[in-house]
Amino acid sequence: MKLTKNQKLLCKQLDYTFVNNELLIDALTHSSLNKSIKVDNQRLEFLGDRVLALVIADALLSVDLTAREGQLAPRFNVLVKKETCAEIASNIGIGSALLIGRSEVISGGRQKMAILGDAMEAVVAAIYLDGGLDSARKSILKVWGDRLIEAPKKSFESKSFLQEWVQARGMSPPIYEEIKRIGPDHAPLFYVEVSLDDGETAFGTAASKRAAEQEAAGNLLKRLSVR
Repeated sequence: MKLTKNQKLLCKQLDYTFVNNELLIDALTHSSLNKSIKVDNQRLEFLGDRVLALVIADALLSVDLTAREGQLAPRFNVLVKKETCAEIASNIGIGSALLIGRSEVISGGRQKMAILGDAMEAVVAAIYLDGGLDSARKSILKVWGDRLIEAPKKSFESKSFLQEWVQARGMSPPIYEEIKRIGPDHAPLFYVEVSLDDGETAFGTAASKRAAEQEAAGNLLKRLSVR
């Protein structure tokens, strides 16, 4: 089965040549194309999600040899989330290569995050089935590019980081309490305490309540030796 011009360009971006072009075509086929055609990319998306997770997790361990699980988890989540997959899909031309129904084309389906993100995962699965895990890894690392290198260096929001950490351990969400506020209205200073259901607490102070909560979360993470 022949590929379209845009699908060939996509293969160049992926640095991969398919032996079985039908796998790529299936990966790029949205369910809106034709209701009578039972082939679409949903099953490939399911598999691609798992292949992507394995490759990204392995890559993160290789990039940062000293990071703890609590540090790796939020980085991993950023790299595999649907928004990231959609952004990469858009960058490498998956939108133009998609096979979608006329109604979706009219409504901007080639730019929709959900459609692009799903297609990116399906393409990963197609490469895996066609050429194996090493081929899938090579393409993923190529198109994810600097994101993998930069992820360990990014400063993740302390509150979100702490939330991820406690959820991974089956704990209740952190509780933030404003202890006091001092100073005039134009220059206030907030004192905030964060506590976990295991009794761990920490404090933060800042010129806004949100910033104080962030500082408290960061201080607690330091106490827990997570960051």
